[in-house]
Formats: sequence, structure tokens, C-alpha cells
Amino acid sequence: MRAAPALRPVCTLTVELSPVRELGRGRAGKKRIIPITGGRVEGPELAGTILGVGADWQTVYDNGCAWLDARYAFETPDGALIEVVNQGYRHGPPEVLARLAEGEPVDPEEYYMRTSARLETGDPRYDWVNCTLFLGSGTRLPSAVEIALFAVT
Repeated sequence: MRAAPALRPVCTLTVELSPVRELGRGRAGKKRIIPITGGRVEGPELAGTILGVGADWQTVYDNGCAWLDARYAFETPDGALIEVVNQGYRHGPPEVLARLAEGEPVDPEEYYMRTSARLETGDPRYDWVNCTLFLGSGTRLPSAVEIALFAVT
């Protein structure tokens, strides 16, 4: 059997958010949209500015678990545009999720927020992102989300 894949730190995405827009109950749970207004990308392999062109389309199930489906883009300092599709789950004890919903700062060790990200670009300088799997570990801040992104090696 092969060894388990390793994770290589790539960057931290600090994604700035507008207030939550509640859509109401859908087929699978409570639906909401959180517009993405900007942010930054900082790290050893990727850096840039997050563009205000996306949103996180969430479904919150009856058990409190949220399916995250964020789509946005960033521009690197050398002008490349990179699309991000970041999907995953956030869940935890009801009292912790209530504090997050109120915008309170909560230690990320008190809840689970993990994602898988697909990055894509047409810029040949960053072609490696088109064929790399990425995993993220997230933190919900009062008006932003911070995702530590790792390449699966």
C-alpha cells in the first residue's frame, strides 16, 4: 500500500464577506447567499487580491451542518486571474454555531470547517494549479472567512 498523501502549505485566503442574505427553506435545508466583496491571498506559493465577483451559496441542514459552495477569483501580483471553487462543510455544537451566527469570534478548534478547492487559470505561469488537489481548513471571522489552503502531494 502506498503512503498517505502529504499536505503542502500553499496560501491563506482571507475572503471578505457582505452580510448573509437568507433565501428561506429549499428542498434540502435553509438556503443563503453570502456575497464575496474582496480579500487577499498570502502564502509561499500563491499571492494576490480576491476580486469582488463571487459568493458562497450555502445550504444549512436541519442538524446545523452547513454545505459551503463558494465561487470567486483572485488576481496575482503579476496579473494572472485564478478561479476558486471551494466546497465543504462547517458544523459544530449548536451553541458554537449560534455564536458564529451572531458574528462573535469563535476559536476554530470549537467547530469543523473543511473544504476541497479547485483552482483554475488559463495563465501558463500558474498551470500547476489546474492539475493539483487542494484541501482547506477554515475559520469564520465576523466579516470574513480565512481558509488555509494546502496542496495534496
